[in-house]
Amino acid sequence: MEKKYTLRSGSPYPHGVQVSEEGVNFSISSRHGTQVELLLFAQADSQDPFQVISLHKDRNHTFFSWHVFVEKLPVGTWYGWRIDGPSLTREAGLRFDKEKLLLDPWALAVSDNLWQRSAACLPGDNSHCAMRAAVVDLNNYDWEGDVPLAIRSEKAIIYELHVGGFTRHSSAKVKHPGTFAGLIEKIPYLQHLGITHVELLPVMAFDEQDVPAHTSELGLYNYWGYSTHSFFSPHPGYCVTPSQATHISEFRDLVKALHKAGIGIIMDVVFNHTSEAGAQGPVINFKGITGNSFYLTDKHDKRIFHDYTGCGNTVNANHPLVSNFIISCLEYWVREMHIDGFRFDLASALARGEDGHVMQDPPVVWGIELSQKLAKTKLIAEAWDASGLYQVGSFPGYRWGEWNGMYRDAIRKFLRGDHGVANEVATRICGSSDLYQHQGRLPISGINFVTCHDGFTLNDLFSYNQKQNAANGENNRDGCNNNLSYNFGEEGLTHNAAIKALRHKQAKNAFAILLLSHGVPMLLAGDEFLNSQQGNNNCYCQDNELSWLDWTDTKRNADVLRFVQNMILLRKRHPSLMRRNFLNGEIIESRGIPDISWHGLEPDQGPDWNNPANRLLAFCLAGVDESDADLYVIMNMSEDKQLMHLPDITGRTWCLAVNTALKMPNDIIPAELQKPMTRPTYTVEGRSVVVFENIDNQLLPNLESQGFLSKLAHIKIFDLNE
Repeated sequence: MEKKYTLRSGSPYPHGVQVSEEGVNFSISSRHGTQVELLLFAQADSQDPFQVISLHKDRNHTFFSWHVFVEKLPVGTWYGWRIDGPSLTREAGLRFDKEKLLLDPWALAVSDNLWQRSAACLPGDNSHCAMRAAVVDLNNYDWEGDVPLAIRSEKAIIYELHVGGFTRHSSAKVKHPGTFAGLIEKIPYLQHLGITHVELLPVMAFDEQDVPAHTSELGLYNYWGYSTHSFFSPHPGYCVTPSQATHISEFRDLVKALHKAGIGIIMDVVFNHTSEAGAQGPVINFKGITGNSFYLTDKHDKRIFHDYTGCGNTVNANHPLVSNFIISCLEYWVREMHIDGFRFDLASALARGEDGHVMQDPPVVWGIELSQKLAKTKLIAEAWDASGLYQVGSFPGYRWGEWNGMYRDAIRKFLRGDHGVANEVATRICGSSDLYQHQGRLPISGINFVTCHDGFTLNDLFSYNQKQNAANGENNRDGCNNNLSYNFGEEGLTHNAAIKALRHKQAKNAFAILLLSHGVPMLLAGDEFLNSQQGNNNCYCQDNELSWLDWTDTKRNADVLRFVQNMILLRKRHPSLMRRNFLNGEIIESRGIPDISWHGLEPDQGPDWNNPANRLLAFCLAGVDESDADLYVIMNMSEDKQLMHLPDITGRTWCLAVNTALKMPNDIIPAELQKPMTRPTYTVEGRSVVVFENIDNQLLPNLESQGFLSKLAHIKIFDLNE
């Protein structure tokens, strides 16, 4: 028989658990709860509790909080709550069930190995198949001096990845596939690639069983993780030993290792909805603890959930208690886990008030922005929700970055060869001043991307005209229909050498444009070696080889990988591509030339802005000072080649740096290996991007004497066997 532990009344703060030498304090906030029990379990998979503690209102209740102190309780004990209260009514919408085992919303580590979502959707006791939380000591970890990184946003290059899919494929060759530990093993690859930040798809504990019934019947699970239930706990599925409650230490190991490699970590967080879904969804924590205050409900019938997220519920983010919960959670991840930034899924849902209407100054959004503890933390909004609210360029606040969906769409159309988009593309690659400048915001307000987890991969963008989502079990109805893609003659995989070469070139064009654009670039993991999802643009439920990265593609498509590595190096060596201010054509005093000048076929001939058929953009980007080389960029997305005249800049000579129409290694040439141009013109092939860098003429003899201009070389490609 398990030991029964001695109790004290405990403290209402902090919520969750707090470990001390004398024992553990438990506290949970339930405004309308009338009867509360704490259940203690020996193991994560223990069917029955070894001690049930009934809390008394006279000594275990303070305002909204219920609390108890358990003396000498060891770290690693598992627990859950039971709370009774008023029954479900039209006026109150409360959903108390005194038999339901509930997760602590402030749980630091949770176990889901017994979890059955279907049982939590029904009334009554589900303790034998419910999730449990673990007692964790936050202070038992050696950070070795680690602190969040302070990489300036204009220097950031973000790499969006899925922790599981990054290493689950056998070709990843890691000891612990699909885990935080597995990702640590791939940090050398990230260093070789040159990115500055990883943006992790949701890693807060989520419900893998949250998929439609017809999808579940196919044996599929929630893979992406946009179904959070425990906002303070790392996802147990990404841990090596979650049954031992090692969630916190395993995640901290990842953060510390990334920081040692000079790489920041941004978390994709889902505060717009939870895995409890709508009225028929499971009771996991918030429904059975906080009543209706955590979700937006109908003002006349509070049993009805408002759904602006497409997931059954919408978090009532601007309720004072919920807003405090969200901000406290974010501060926790920065303070205790050393997170460098957050990307907010469907962030516009956070701008809705308790009546569902859009607020001009939503308290939670401003509270996040003005939090001193988050002052150095990057904040990125997906500035739309699932009900038509689109706030790209108008998301509340000033220091928030935004996923620039308008950049994505314009660049996709341009790459596809659409007419009438060149003018907008020019604005987008210059930082989208039309969206941000009038608000006093900066180019770094825009997070530029061509692809992300949601939609086609880059390879599939140039391989499929139509989505291929039948494997999801929804008869191809799910996923976006407007992909702005083009297959170049054959749908999907092809053995046509010409089409394959064109698709490779288009991928290089996309990376070149993205990394030459002002704003913050974001890459989708695997795009750099042409990962394919076989045309599935909504792999949210595909935890299998369809979504996992196949690392043999790093060899198969080595030319694209090498190109991306070198393009990142090119961006990093040009401060002119990382300006904090918008380009305006004004003369740079130290250079005597404008910061940017647009060209037609000849330098003294301006572009034909009024011609909708124009699919060529050419511009000269001045270096910020004498030490920064100028760039001359030609983006020709027509099918026809063009003879371009190079601008004449006194005392400088142009060298070819990039030509996506050439084969490796001539497609991109490291600075020290470039050759001076001997002619004032250059032929730019159709559907290609060409970049020239110039150097001071006084440096030429020195470079030639060192032999830098006599050969070409490859940047090292990551060796899978290392």
